[in-house]
Amino acid sequence: MSIEQRLKDLGIALPPPRPPAFGYVPVVVENGLAWVSGQLPWDGDGLMAKGRLGDGVDVETGRAVARCCLLNGLSVLREALGSLDRVKRVVKVVGFVSSAPGFYEQPAVVDGASRAIAEIFGDAGKHARSAVGVAALPRDVPVEIEFVTSVL
Repeated sequence: MSIEQRLKDLGIALPPPRPPAFGYVPVVVENGLAWVSGQLPWDGDGLMAKGRLGDGVDVETGRAVARCCLLNGLSVLREALGSLDRVKRVVKVVGFVSSAPGFYEQPAVVDGASRAIAEIFGDAGKHARSAVGVAALPRDVPVEIEFVTSVL
């Protein structure tokens, strides 16, 4: 099944691609891989959430933020590739979770992105993953997601 059709069937509308605010490109395609730069949880003109997990942001909100980051990443990937139907499989996901001292549930938070990938890509969405706790993220967001896909 087409990934573009799958998005429609699931009722998932990707947000418009957001240009980078700093000196990088959102996607690099090289040697059959597409490297998607870290994505923040932009929701329209603002951020979906701010703060740190374990200090005002709960795991459920963190999962929703991770999903939002992933959808923003798919948006810039679609722009770079012309269609998500060129994605052969998702290879790797890295989730950065802004974490208060004593917060150790980073994998549960990054599951928000992993679950969205599984929902959209099925077996082609089975990926390697890292969930990393950090002291702070840009713009005080709770989660940043980057990923790599193989492409046709």
